[in-house]
Amino acid sequence: EPRTVGILRPRFTLASEGAAFACVAVATWVMALIERRPTAAYGLGGKRRVRNFLAGLAWGVALLSLLVFALRATGLLAFDARLLSGRSALGYAAVWFVGFLLVGLYEEYFARGFVQFTLNRGFRGIYRWLGASHADALGFWTAAFLTSFYFGFRHHTNPGESPVGLFSAGLIAMVFCLSLWRTGSLWWALGFHAAWDWAQSFLYGVADSGLMVKGHLFATHPVGRPFLSGGLTGPEGSLLLLPVVVVGAIAIVVTLPHTHAGYVPASTHQASLN
Repeated sequence: EPRTVGILRPRFTLASEGAAFACVAVATWVMALIERRPTAAYGLGGKRRVRNFLAGLAWGVALLSLLVFALRATGLLAFDARLLSGRSALGYAAVWFVGFLLVGLYEEYFARGFVQFTLNRGFRGIYRWLGASHADALGFWTAAFLTSFYFGFRHHTNPGESPVGLFSAGLIAMVFCLSLWRTGSLWWALGFHAAWDWAQSFLYGVADSGLMVKGHLFATHPVGRPFLSGGLTGPEGSLLLLPVVVVGAIAIVVTLPHTHAGYVPASTHQASLN
């Protein structure tokens, strides 16, 4: 594996991402007490939690697989060998699933939990003060744009990241916001995020935003120009990601009912969603 790609190890990932999520969860809980709101208001409430989470898992693996096989079919990604089998494969599959579930919990709750909720509420008030129509939608999507592309920019410290990869991470985050807009919760995004990262890193052995994991099923390498193959960034650095993002957005609109119109922030005394 190239030295310019960062290597993630299971124990470090579990510890660091678990601690990061715990910090965000505690901070959110404190803010919920201060604002006298249930913590579920910040994205972990909503209806159909399990169904949406499982659907997100399925779509994450499916769309990442679509992208990987598109790269392979066009000669931009080569599969070299299978590296794991039997109990070793199952062990790494399980530990990396838990690891990337913690990644998803931390990153989604950090970027699209309290921060998205609060920015949404603030911008909605500004747009209403200005007399704008559709203030709820404008407030939500202004906040979504800021949180999404900040989320993408945060990946710039990854060793193998690229400008295309940073922009792609922001676009994927916008898709996550679309699922929040449709359902009022983060559960679909959590499932998709965990499964997408797991499929990249463990299942197909490609880089994920310039990072590789220790213990992956297949060995692969990119072929050709980085803006098409993804290069050291991985599939997220390829322009072939763009149509996959469109498919993901369509999947959300078609499969997720609009159960919480506009994800309008709850009032101070509103009960959590069931």
